[in-house]
Order: sequence, then C-alpha cells, then structure tokens
Amino acid sequence: MTPEVVVRPGRREEIPDVLGLWREAGSVPSVSDDPASLERLLETSKDALLVAETDGLVVGTIIAGWDGWRANFYRLAVLPSARRQGIALRLVVDAERRLAARGARRLSAIVMSTHDPAVALWLAAGYIHDTRVGRYVRTLG
Repeated sequence: MTPEVVVRPGRREEIPDVLGLWREAGSVPSVSDDPASLERLLETSKDALLVAETDGLVVGTIIAGWDGWRANFYRLAVLPSARRQGIALRLVVDAERRLAARGARRLSAIVMSTHDPAVALWLAAGYIHDTRVGRYVRTLG
C-alpha cells in the first residue's frame, strides 16, 4: 500500500531536513543551499517552498517562485527511496495550482539538462524545452 502524500508549505524547522533531502537526492549544490538562504525565502515568500510529506517525513520539495509576472520552479527533488511513486509530478501539479490561483500564466522550470530523469519528468508534465532561451548565472559575494 502506498502511503498518503500531503503537499504543503515548508516550515522553518524543516530547513535542515530540506537541505539533507537535496543532498541525498543528488541535487546539484548551489551557493544558496544553506539555512540562511532558505530562511530568507520563507520570510519573503512564505509559501514558495512546498514539501511532500508521507508518514511525517519530508520526502520531496519544489520551490515555486512568483514575482507577479512570471513563475519559476526550482529544486524539484524527491528522496531516492520515495521515487517512482508520482511524488515529483504531484509537487509540480500542486505548485501549478497554487501559482495559477495567484494569477500566474507562464511557468518555467530550471532543470539540469544532463539529468535525464529530471528532463523526462518535466516533459511528461507538459513542459517544452525552449531552446531559444539560455540561462546566464552570476554569483554575488
């Protein structure tokens, strides 16, 4: 029997669990993978960090950012032990629903193009790879 999955906003006390999940899930580390950055996210966008929970354990995450014009997804990650149960797609669908309720019309996802399972998930969710767009990154400080 598959355990019930609840998708809900993440909480400050779960920050260590979220960071550990990202490491265990093999997410590519970034400069903002630290408690202070996640605390800032929760302060400025209290419902941007969504978590999937089963049996009291955080098993997946997605960050659904909304700036009033466009919506972006980051850090879709699921624990290896919880994969292949539809949790990633459930996070995407729930995040889409929440963003649409706020007025979002265009959604994009930051996806590691060399991670075939991630690419496959986003394609299965109905997203297209827009080859006209490139991502340019600069780290401050």
